[in-house]
Formats: sequence, structure tokens, C-alpha cells
Amino acid sequence: MENEYDWRLQSDWYSPTRLHNSPVEYDFPGDRFIPNRSLMNLDQAHTVLTNRSVEKPPTPNFKSTRQKLENLKLDVEGRPFQMLVFRGSPKSSRKINRLVDEMRHSDEEMYTYKPQRRFPKSESRILDAPNIKDDYYLNIMDWGKTNILAIALGTKLYLWNAESHKCELLSEESISEGNYPSSVSWSQDGKIVAAGYKCSRIQLYDAETLKPVRCLNGHKRRVGSMAWNHHILTSGSNDRAIINHDVRARNSITSCVKIHSGEVCGLKWSITGNLLASGGNDNLLYIWDASKMSSIRHLHKFTDHSAAVKALAWCPYKDSVLASGGGTNDGFIKLWNIQKGTCINSIYTKTQICGLQWNRHHKELLSGHGYGTDSTECKNKLCLWKYPSMSKIDESRNLNLRLLHLTQSPDGVTVVSAGADETLRFWEVFGPATNVNNSKVSYLDGLLSFKTLPLR
Repeated sequence: MENEYDWRLQSDWYSPTRLHNSPVEYDFPGDRFIPNRSLMNLDQAHTVLTNRSVEKPPTPNFKSTRQKLENLKLDVEGRPFQMLVFRGSPKSSRKINRLVDEMRHSDEEMYTYKPQRRFPKSESRILDAPNIKDDYYLNIMDWGKTNILAIALGTKLYLWNAESHKCELLSEESISEGNYPSSVSWSQDGKIVAAGYKCSRIQLYDAETLKPVRCLNGHKRRVGSMAWNHHILTSGSNDRAIINHDVRARNSITSCVKIHSGEVCGLKWSITGNLLASGGNDNLLYIWDASKMSSIRHLHKFTDHSAAVKALAWCPYKDSVLASGGGTNDGFIKLWNIQKGTCINSIYTKTQICGLQWNRHHKELLSGHGYGTDSTECKNKLCLWKYPSMSKIDESRNLNLRLLHLTQSPDGVTVVSAGADETLRFWEVFGPATNVNNSKVSYLDGLLSFKTLPLR
């Protein structure tokens, strides 16, 4: 009796009467016709279609057949209903289905092998860079769009072709005058390389002819930082000024802002070119609107760092995010939401942050470090961080002396670090990590040569 009662309850639940009177709302996610068999009176349909007289064979009667089909549209109480009906699925069940799909997806991810991102065990190549200036506030290395690396070594400026491995001397200053290149920056099209000097001038060179094409003035002290925004070259100096130069105009200076109370050692235009970030030796970070650079009205002023702000990098996949790094007495890597003007993450490395580079192929951030205490993990290393959690993925070995500068190749696979040990080290950290212990090394004639022996 108990089983019979349960069966009747279940039968009543799936009856057309119960479903027609049900207050459950349905949605229609598609246009395909899918019959809902729970709305069919299968017992009545089977009885009507199979009940035949045994005494005499049935005679075709189209009127009777039509009447039988009409009867199939009535429920047990004689009320009309559709035998085949598409009502979709209850809205409440859609949430359950989504949860099930998410569980299945997570299970697939759990059992799907994903190689863990690692830092390469060794450099892909090492170049000798004698006379490189061990000065944290300079920016003397940049890798251009045409795959040419510009590097200032002492009083000389060199161009090294990453494809042909050919090195050419671009300029040389007189040692007696005490002048030297203090910043280097490639134009976005890779046709012009700009060099800022200690004597306060900026020289533009044609990358193809290796000839100087223009000299820009306006600063009173050394030019330690520069950044291009199409035809606008922005420069920062030890005279605390930020100058925008329109390289197409005869009178190149379009605006001059003097708001930092220390040397402007970090400049970086956003990818869209509408925002400029400036960091100074006054521990301050400013955000500027490109259309309002003629005044000292800035968008944001961040005072969270407690040392010079040189390392700046805009996120390539979220243009409202900026990464900044502080000097020795600060040691923080901070992520900023420029739209809201807030700090969204902060990591304490206990070391000087000399450079930051975003990975364009994975959501990662690479940091180069310098001075720190002997027990500090990041001291004189490259560290790879996962974005946005900023959990450490891996790090390089200790490089003995501090890193000074970072830049990456045009394809976004290789990062080169310039160190106080007078070397340029190339790391294939942003592409597939190749754990090669003994990389193939050849020798170049001239100043920048591959090295396989221990450093001096």
C-alpha cells in the first residue's frame, strides 16, 4: 500500500493537470522544438490507439480517426492541453545546471596537465658591457621596434642588432668635458633614437644613417628619463622639470611642468597615449592627462612610496592599471587603479626595485632588484609575479651585483637586464621557458662580446 501511494503521488506530480496549474515560470533559451514527455498522457494515448475489436476487423473511418486525435488533446478531466509542448526548463534549474557545468569545468582543469611557469635556469646569452654607469637614476638602455638594442656605456652610445649581432658606435662624448648619455629611448616606429645627456641637451639620431638629425634644448641639468608618445618626446631632468617636445615643430617645446621637488627619474606613457606617469626622487608618483599638460593640474598624486620612484610600467591588457616600484628605503611594488585613484595591491620585497616589465603573453610582471639586506630573498635578482594576485612564480639566481635596467624585445619574449657587474643578460622568461644549462654561445668582435667565463 505504501508503494502504491508513492506511485500515485509521483504520477499525479507529472500529470498534465498538475503542470498546467504549476506557478513555476519557464524561459525559452532556444528555438528548437524539444518535446516534454512529462506533459503527455501516454496511458490514454496507448489505450485509444491499441483498442481494436476482435470480432471484426476495423474499417477505415477517417472521421473516427480525426475524433481520436482530437481526444488525445484532452486530459483525464476533459480539459484541452497540447500533447507535444515545449516549455523550456524552469528558471530555477538553470542555476543548478550552471553549477554542474562549473563543477565539470573545474574537474577538467584539475585533471588537465598544465606545465608550471618557471624562470629559465640560465641566460640565453651574456654580453660584456664595460664602463656602464652604476647609477640607479639613469635610464640608458632601450630595445627598439626594429630589434635593435641601444645602450650607453660610459661616454659612448652603441646600437646592437639582435638579428645580425652587429654592434655599431652611434656617438661618443669627450671624456675631458665630463659629458655622457644619461638616458636612451627609441621612437615607437623604431626610426629615431633619442639620447639625453648630462649637459642637459637631447640629441635625436636617425637609426638608419646613424646621423644626428636634431638637438632639443630646454633643460638645465642632466636628462635622466625620456618617453615617446608618437611625435611627442617627454623628458625628465635633474632640474625637476618635465618637458614635452613636438619633434615636428621648429619650436619643439609644447609644455613644461615643474612640480617634482627632486630629479624626475621615471617617465612612462600609457599604451593609449592619453596618460603619463612620472616618478621622482621626491618619492612621489604623478598621473597626468595628455590634454592638460600645459598646467600643473594632475589627475592623481600618490604618496605611498617612501623612496625614489623610477620603475614604472603600464599593464598591456588593462590600460587602467599601472605598476610602480620604489627605491632602497621603500622596496614596494604597487599596482594602481588609475580610474579610481587607488592602490589595488602592494608587495613588500625589502629591496630596491630598478625595473618593471609586463609579460604580454601571460598575466605576469617581472621585477629587477638591487640593494637590500643580506637576508633579503629578492636582492640582485629577477622575480616573476603572477597578476593580479602578485604571488611569486619564480626567481633568477643571485647575480652578485645589483640590476640597473630592464627592457624587452619587440616580440615580448626576451628580457635583457643590465647589471652593475658590467654585463647584459638575456632571459627568455616571457616565452616558453627553456631549461638549458649549457646554452650555445659564440663570440663577437668588438665591445659587446659573448662571455662564458666568470665575470671580473
